[in-house]
Amino acid sequence: MALRRLLALVGAGLLLSSTACGGASEEGGGDDGSSSRGSTAPSPDTAARAAELLADMSLEEKVGQLFVATVSGTQAQDNADLIETYHPGGLIYFPENLSDPEQVATLSNGLQDLAADSGAGIPLFLGIDQEQGMVARLPFGARFPDAMAIGATRDPQAAATLAGTTAAELSALGINLDYAPVADVNVNAANPVIGVRSFGSDPELVATMVPAQAEAFEEAGVVPVVKHFPGHGDTDVDSHTGLPVVDKTREEWERVDLPPFRQAVEAGVDMIMTAHVVMPAIDGSGEPSTLSPEVIDGVLRGELGYDGVVTTDALNMEGVRQTHDDGEIAVRAVLAGADQLLMPPDLATAHAAVLAAVEEGRIDRERLDASVRRVLELKLERGLFDAAPADPDHARDTVGSAEHRRAAQEVADRSVTLLRNEGDVLPLAEGARVHVTGAGAQEISAALEELGRTVTGSAGEADVVVVGTQGARGDAEQQAMVESAGSSDTPVVVVAQGTPYDIVAIAEPDGYLATYSSVEVSRTAAARVLTGEVNPSGRLPVDIPGTDLGLGDGLTY
Repeated sequence: MALRRLLALVGAGLLLSSTACGGASEEGGGDDGSSSRGSTAPSPDTAARAAELLADMSLEEKVGQLFVATVSGTQAQDNADLIETYHPGGLIYFPENLSDPEQVATLSNGLQDLAADSGAGIPLFLGIDQEQGMVARLPFGARFPDAMAIGATRDPQAAATLAGTTAAELSALGINLDYAPVADVNVNAANPVIGVRSFGSDPELVATMVPAQAEAFEEAGVVPVVKHFPGHGDTDVDSHTGLPVVDKTREEWERVDLPPFRQAVEAGVDMIMTAHVVMPAIDGSGEPSTLSPEVIDGVLRGELGYDGVVTTDALNMEGVRQTHDDGEIAVRAVLAGADQLLMPPDLATAHAAVLAAVEEGRIDRERLDASVRRVLELKLERGLFDAAPADPDHARDTVGSAEHRRAAQEVADRSVTLLRNEGDVLPLAEGARVHVTGAGAQEISAALEELGRTVTGSAGEADVVVVGTQGARGDAEQQAMVESAGSSDTPVVVVAQGTPYDIVAIAEPDGYLATYSSVEVSRTAAARVLTGEVNPSGRLPVDIPGTDLGLGDGLTY
């Protein structure tokens, strides 16, 4: 086993890790695995090395490369049996696995060592959901605002800054894959699962941000995963708990949801994730897109010409578990065209089902090889075979560095959008007394005091009341809090820290700021805009139904 690993390292060490992204292939990707990602095929050396590795793998090892399992515990040895038994293609981290940078770097090294000594010695994709904002699994490090805040800057460089900084921290921890960016176009204000995770409701804006972020991840050595194809931005059901149906025409889907994914394919992105949504205009079977050959092999591979790695969304989500048992779900995902199966609820059951389907001929062996070849080629292209171990000391010094925190603050400052300023209540005057309540009150108050404003203990003592909201559109208690604050003659300024749609459900305040995020840098940015330390420059990345506010709106001082 160790010898096979050594041979793999020798062969891969002669390769250069490609970060080039080409245009889309004119021809659809076939199951022979020979088509390109975008217009850039794997180099001959990469393709040949992948073929050599594939030829040396057992059937069980090949099937293992299709699976990405959750990590157990905080030490590599906690996962030894899993790796030795199933030879997974990847593992995914969650907060319970992560305590500090040194521990994570050590854990990553140990997991890769276990993989090197197991089976064919194929290195692991070590992944994480680190979109930033509300979806950030690392309990430490630089914390950027949500994607919608990035959309409000209107600057693809802000998306690249987020991705490049995040990737630098992940790489220091030995994490080589991030399940980001989100390419969904959030056109449904009631969307319970995407919302601020989307760059906005404008297909062109989202289509600009997605490849900028994906390319920055790749350049920093982290595999990006563009999600959730064919689009989760127009749903009112959370696919974690149910199965959303996106009931729109094919033409509307092509106009609204498709552009960001088309741009991702044309940019040659490494990996695309499917959505557990039903799209009747593409597939009338009622199956979620994750299990739909029409969606994956038909549209994504055949029509768009994508031949990169396709991963499912997590298979433990209820959106994909409505009509089949867990083993059958894994088999159907492979038959639909998926290359990696993320987080099956029972790895043993799913692995056995796929293995049996191959042995019985239900899954063609060439079909299996095509997926494994794509996975191996990507691991070779991104340098996983010759990657140096993570340095725990470097991880400690890099993750959450002052430079990275400054980058996050600068992006947050540029995102804040001023939508109301009646009577020029903002910026707050030099000697203004301010009472802060609601979401983020502690962080906003601290930032205001640092900027020389007096924060009072009650609204009656204040010249201005600042009310923080987060999801007030669906929260009567928050709505009542804003209404109560405005019952006196004291001006009220709302700082909306979720989606900007709160404005439709609250009593008209004198001032209204949208930060699109509740992370600390966004709350600090709100205080900096409230005081005039930062001139608001963010612009709405969404239309707000029921108002005259739309894309591009935003006031300044």
